Parts: sequence; structure tokens; C-alpha cells
Amino acid sequence: MQLEKYSMGIGDRFAHQGRAQLQAIARAKSEGFDVVPVWNKSHREHLATQSVPGSVRKEADQAVQALSWDGSYYVDADHIGLQTVDLFMDSSDFFSIDVADAIGQRASEDDVKAFVDQNERYIGTLEIPNIAEAFETSREQVEGIANQFLRAVRQAGQIYRHIEGAKGRDGFVPEVSMDETDTPQTPVELFFILAAIANEGIPIQTIAPKFTGRFNKGVNYVGDVDQFGKEFEEDIAVIAYAVQEFGLPENLKLSVHSGSDKFSIYEPIHRAIQKFDAGLHLKTAGTTWLEELIGLALAGGDGLSLAKEIYRVSLDRFEELCGPYGAVIDIDSDCLPDVIDSWSGEAFAAALRHDPSCAQYNPHFRQLLHVAYKVAAEMGDRYLDALDRFETVIAENVMENIYERHLKRIFMVG
Repeated sequence: MQLEKYSMGIGDRFAHQGRAQLQAIARAKSEGFDVVPVWNKSHREHLATQSVPGSVRKEADQAVQALSWDGSYYVDADHIGLQTVDLFMDSSDFFSIDVADAIGQRASEDDVKAFVDQNERYIGTLEIPNIAEAFETSREQVEGIANQFLRAVRQAGQIYRHIEGAKGRDGFVPEVSMDETDTPQTPVELFFILAAIANEGIPIQTIAPKFTGRFNKGVNYVGDVDQFGKEFEEDIAVIAYAVQEFGLPENLKLSVHSGSDKFSIYEPIHRAIQKFDAGLHLKTAGTTWLEELIGLALAGGDGLSLAKEIYRVSLDRFEELCGPYGAVIDIDSDCLPDVIDSWSGEAFAAALRHDPSCAQYNPHFRQLLHVAYKVAAEMGDRYLDALDRFETVIAENVMENIYERHLKRIFMVG
């Protein structure tokens, strides 16, 4: 199973927007831009919404059938580890192997020595094609990289072999994810991580490193855009060289997690993948849930009342809801509105929709609701019935968000 050049992770908290999501992908394809959909939902999200991994497969299959989609599509076991992978085995064919928690766990002295000896030829001056300046590396630096990442890669290998035993080598797309950690990986670190992955025998097709800057949920990138662009291009060059040096799959590409709404870096990403003719996997997730809320608000009546209720409950449960996401949100509680009873549907939507040019847009309001899907989940059928009742207006917003703000900006510009 070989992942295509361009792919996009389309998360859907409540498994109701698969058709609208695929309509956006199909529209891009009709205009000559082939991006394959990858439906994704993490174990944490399944727990919060009391759903099961098989529901994602069902949603994807139904959307594909409804639209007579004849292209490839995948279902991602998002951010799985050894404790959760079996839950996704039957329904998924894309596995994001998350080993971020193992980063920094020191490897044994023998393993470190063996790794450094094996890669001794890269110690000194490391020249990578398409990177202007060579990197100077020392044995001590490579030892430090091994101590930082080798245990994590070994864990990825263990998980990979477990999946391979169940699905076969060609039965799934493997990704290694290292993005949910505090410190970005440098291009040199990425190079030696890929060396370790190849040595572990993992035929990864995408890798999700931690990039420089902040990738907060549902809002724009925070950081130096020029520096990000430089590092992103260097990472692409590193991958191309690692494929050549270590025999990794030729379609190996970068995966950008928490990639939704990072509008300021879409241009340098697009420029880089065009410049190097490189692939890309862009993972989005919670923005579809936010478009559901926008659609409910714009529907007015009961839809607007429900959206307002979800916000009021979320505000009361601020600490509980934000705690698990502390590393990927920045919310100033003083900037959250206390009273929204008089808001129209248009006012609610304007505050929530990610349009920085709109004076009513409130990124703090947006981030809180981004992590508040648990509140809607607890409403059970009451919320799901509202999604069915107001499907038309919700679907319009879901499709517009994916097509106009994401697909067009990152894959189709220029």
C-alpha cells in the first residue's frame, strides 16, 4: 500500500461530515489537484465522544459510496501506541505511530555505541544536497542524538512489527510521529532519526517531526515564518538524501500535524513542495467540529441556542477542558466573552470563524470551543440530531473551510 504524493488528514469528531469533507477533496480533484483524503480520529477523541474506531471506517466508506469516489482513501489510527493500537487494527490502513513520550529516554551505552559506529561516515562535515551550508557533526553530538531519540525509534519499531504481524507489510501506511514534544528537531537530528528508523526496518511513508514555532489548535501559526520556511525546505532535503542513503521508501514525505488553520506558513510550504517536487501530508482535525458550531449558529433558532449553550458550559468548565491541551492552546480568559445571550447567529459565527481580517474574530473564543467537543458529546442524541436537522448549512461551511482555507491555500495556489 503506497500513499499518494499529496494527502490530507480530515478529522471529524462526530462522524457526520464525511460527505462534505470528501466533496471538498473531489472539487479540488475536478480542478486538477489530486489530494487523497485520510480520515483520522485519535483514541483520546474516541474516549471523549464515546465512539469506536470502526465508526471512522464506516463514515469514510459511506461518503465514498455516496459520492461515487473512485480515488484512494485511508483511515488513520491517529497517535496510537502499544496500548491502543489493537483497537484500530481492523478499521485502519494508516497508522500514526506516536513515540513522542519516549523521546529523551536514554538508550543503553551499547546501543548508542553501535549506532554511532554504524553512522561514523556522517561524522565531521555532513553535506546534504540542496542545503547550502554543510553541517559540522561530532561523535559527541551523534551520541547525544542517539540518547535522545533511539529509544523512541526502537519503540516505533516494536509497534510497527506488531501492526505488520496483523496486516502484512503491504497492508497499511506507516507514519512515525514525534511532534507532540517540547523541542523541535533540527535537520541534523531528523537525518539521524531517519537513519535509526531505517536500521529498525520501518518502511515509513511519512514522518511528523516537531517543527519550530507554536502549532496551537485551530488558530494560526505562531513563530518566525521565514525561519520555519528555511527549516521546512531543509527537512525536505534531508528526507530526499536519507531515502538515497538508507534505502527508505521513495515516497517518504513530511507530515504536518495540527496543520489546520496555519495560514501564514501555507505559502512557504506550498513553495517548498513545488520547488523540490516533494510530497506532503497535512493533518487537520478539530476545524470540522468548529464548522459544525458555525453552521448551527447560522441556522438560527434551536441551532443557535445549542451553540450558545455549548459555549456557556465550556466557559464554566474551562480548566477541565483546557487542561489536556495546555501545550497546544494559548487562551487569555480575560478575552473570553461572559455574556453572549444577545448574539445573533452571524455574530457567533464571526467570532468563531478563522478570519483574521474580521474585527469580530476572537481566537480565544475559537480555541476554547476547539477543545470543548466533549461538551457536545455529553449531549448525546440531542447534539447529533441537531447535526442532522441543520445538515445543509453545516455541510456548506465544512466544505468551504476545507476547500477555500486549506486545499486552495496549500496545494492549489500559484
